Amino acid sequence: MSDTPTPLVVVGDALLDHDLCGRAERLAPDAPVPVVHGTRRSSRPGGAALAACLAAADGRPVTLVTALGADPASDTLRELLEGRVRLVEVPLEGTLASKTRVLAGDRPLLRLDDGEGRAREATGQAVAAVAEAGGVLVADYGRGTADVLRDALAHTAAPVVWDPHVRGRPPVPGVRLATPSAQEARAFARRAAGDEEAAGGTAGLRTAAGDARALVRAWRARAVAVTLGERGALLSHGETPLLVPTPAAATGDPCGAGDRFAAAAAGLLADGALTEAAVQAAVHAATRYVAEGGARALATPDGTETAARQAPADGDTTADAVRTAARVRAAGGTVVAAGGCFDLLHAGHVALLQAARRAGDCLIVCLNSDDSVRRRKGDGRPLVPAADRVRVLRALECVDAVAVFDEDTPERVLGELRPHIWAKGGDYARTRLPEQPLVESWGGQVLLLPYLDGRSTTVLARRAALAPTAGEGT
Repeated sequence: MSDTPTPLVVVGDALLDHDLCGRAERLAPDAPVPVVHGTRRSSRPGGAALAACLAAADGRPVTLVTALGADPASDTLRELLEGRVRLVEVPLEGTLASKTRVLAGDRPLLRLDDGEGRAREATGQAVAAVAEAGGVLVADYGRGTADVLRDALAHTAAPVVWDPHVRGRPPVPGVRLATPSAQEARAFARRAAGDEEAAGGTAGLRTAAGDARALVRAWRARAVAVTLGERGALLSHGETPLLVPTPAAATGDPCGAGDRFAAAAAGLLADGALTEAAVQAAVHAATRYVAEGGARALATPDGTETAARQAPADGDTTADAVRTAARVRAAGGTVVAAGGCFDLLHAGHVALLQAARRAGDCLIVCLNSDDSVRRRKGDGRPLVPAADRVRVLRALECVDAVAVFDEDTPERVLGELRPHIWAKGGDYARTRLPEQPLVESWGGQVLLLPYLDGRSTTVLARRAALAPTAGEGT
């Protein structure tokens, strides 16, 4: 295997995904439905476009061959893909498909689908991209891109990984690896056996093993890896299957985990890895992906590039912080977060923040809002309003972003940032932090840092109150 990643061509149906994420703490008075408030809207590449971005995040050159049109959703997706992947377009009939999820925290409540566009025809540039590929991933979402390029995919000399969808056709014969989910494998196996009734429910290991064996033969695939969610994947070459378990339990949003699995496997097979090694590494990659926030780590908050920097500091500054964490995580860096009131910033605060920044590749400060400080410290606090506290913190070279939260504890904002490290002052050494189980649930680590003795906002405030007044404005 070469040390230089092999370029990968991703062929498939791109989607545009939106998330409306907020909090649901009560039911509506006029109907038994959750009331979601404090929503933030973000957009991200979906479908084959998500798979391509995930492959590119592994550090390899990626070409995405997909169908796009002249509609607004296609234009938005082009902007989101700029600088991430090389784009080769085939014409789209209709408008680009988009999905909008409404979430309360990590829990989806509702999904709205728009657009029924399909690929119309292949182009010479698209055929050439497949023919010249060092490795190919087909992310088939049943909207025609794989169909119009089927002949080129059947004749490419590159190793092909095919991630199928029940709305699409079976893979071309001879693919190196097919990666259906358990439900997709069940549906395709029944279809291959002549039973057109849709499969439902979650397949057990015995069923998945039988389906994988049947699909290896029906599709004439070199191997089939049935993805099993939190249980890992089941790899079959047509005989005794190999169960590849997840390295650890990962809680979080699983949206796009199948794309992460397929992208990792396709890249490694293109690099010359054995199928078993590629599947094992892909299971690990998908587990990390879910633990680190899933697809939302690639999301771009809508309309916040300028607004997030100009908004009042005790408003919603989380979007800028989430974007910072996503950028560092996508580059393989370590995200560090630290929290507190930071009222009257002093030397002890600065020493803590500088030490926290040295622990990773970015530092995000989770800052208590004015109301949150007031509930914790009393009516006389904060001495400095949140807008000014954010401005001072952002001026520190060691601070990359600030996220203001209104709750008593930072669990909600931590759930959105999912930092690798949560840094706290050493005065917590004898207690278990209430947010520690949450941070550890996605594989994060709580890190205690030394705290300078004798530095305290309360002490500074008392000294200031007792000091003689020399005049205003000094």
